Amino acid sequence: MKVTREKTENSQAFLTVEMEPAEVEGSLEQAYHRLVRKANIPGFRKGKAPREILERYIGKDSLLEDALKSLIPQAYEDAIKEQEIEAFAHPSIEIAQTEPVVFKATVPLPPTIKLDDYHRIQAKPEPVKVTEDDVNAVIEQLRHQHAVWDPVERPVAFNDLVVFDIESKVEDKPFINEKGARYQVVPGLSLPVQGFAEQLSGMQRDEEKEFKLQFPKDYSRKEMAEKEGWFKVKVTEIKQERLPELNDEFAKEVEPGFDTLDSLRERVTTNLKLRAEDKARLDFEERVIGAVVKLAQVEFPPILVEMEVDHLLSQQLRRWQAEGKGLEEYLASVNRTEAEIREELHPLAKERVTRSLVLGKVAEEEKIEVSDSEIDAEIENMTRDNTEKKDELNKLLNTPESRDSIKRILLTRKTIERLSEIAKMKKSAGKRGTKSRSKAPPPAPSQGEGGKGSEVNK
Repeated sequence: MKVTREKTENSQAFLTVEMEPAEVEGSLEQAYHRLVRKANIPGFRKGKAPREILERYIGKDSLLEDALKSLIPQAYEDAIKEQEIEAFAHPSIEIAQTEPVVFKATVPLPPTIKLDDYHRIQAKPEPVKVTEDDVNAVIEQLRHQHAVWDPVERPVAFNDLVVFDIESKVEDKPFINEKGARYQVVPGLSLPVQGFAEQLSGMQRDEEKEFKLQFPKDYSRKEMAEKEGWFKVKVTEIKQERLPELNDEFAKEVEPGFDTLDSLRERVTTNLKLRAEDKARLDFEERVIGAVVKLAQVEFPPILVEMEVDHLLSQQLRRWQAEGKGLEEYLASVNRTEAEIREELHPLAKERVTRSLVLGKVAEEEKIEVSDSEIDAEIENMTRDNTEKKDELNKLLNTPESRDSIKRILLTRKTIERLSEIAKMKKSAGKRGTKSRSKAPPPAPSQGEGGKGSEVNK
């Protein structure tokens, strides 16, 4: 076997391996003995046909194909051992020729991460403010949620709730066809298409109307973009919203246990403050992570991006399936191919891989660890409210694979908390040295989808 290392770039080693004829012949002989025991060749007992007869029966190419299935994996392992290559993931292998047998292997190498002095990053969370206007807006939303819709005998006005029958088509293809559809006539609403609500405004009960509307260039269903839709509607009922009065009775209706409007406002204020604090914390963490990532130099093989694209695509597929759509149905609805969807996911996948590798390296530098007791506590927290299936869920979460996944999530969480602490610290005038380049472990699952950290003061 002759191994040539053509080049090393983009965190990949490119090898060309030429097999010796004797090696190929030995593998062919092994393949013959495997296949002859399975072949039913007329005139021969199973396993007794000579090799030349078997070759004529199944074809030389089939025999060679079977031989290479066992020859190439072992030859690849020998090749990377000879070249002292540490492979990070499975290679991409292409058979270049068969006489002599030559194959090319693209070997992913371990990622390398060089961290700059992330200890000099300084930042602070944005202050949390909950105003009276914020509270009033939530109270007003609650009023709308508990409103009563009263039938009225007058033309449709904006913000009314209309019940109507609708027929529609786009270029002779059915679009929305439904009886008793309910629709709130909100001005400027882009559903089902911009201008639809305005067409309903002013219509009388039992009135029929036909109209045409143009779908915009950026319409969500690409196959309808810039096309003209035909609509026919008949209004069967018009309802006007009646909001409840702001008093103690309203508070009791919204939230059992609240006796007064003031107590409801206090709860709304508390909830808004908690949500604002969570958002401020997450925004702060994203700024800090973005700053650390921006300082780092990261190299990794392209296969990591493809693996992350696979992960993102599987997440989207689960969402589509929850909506009753398979992959092919979804792709048809948006008029795109799977390759186009994958290409669109590449920037996000690359960002997530980079972020995950940097956080993993920070965890290594800061010597952050996750104990078994911490994993146990997280599992207990995850199963606390599920009393009916707690034992079953506990069993599922305590498999080695699940515990390892939880460990990675906790490690990422603790690393982000550590970076947040570092960013909040007062910095002295001195400067720490930069970190040296080193190999990184496989990335931990990323937490969120990350910001860039442009607002962090360094």
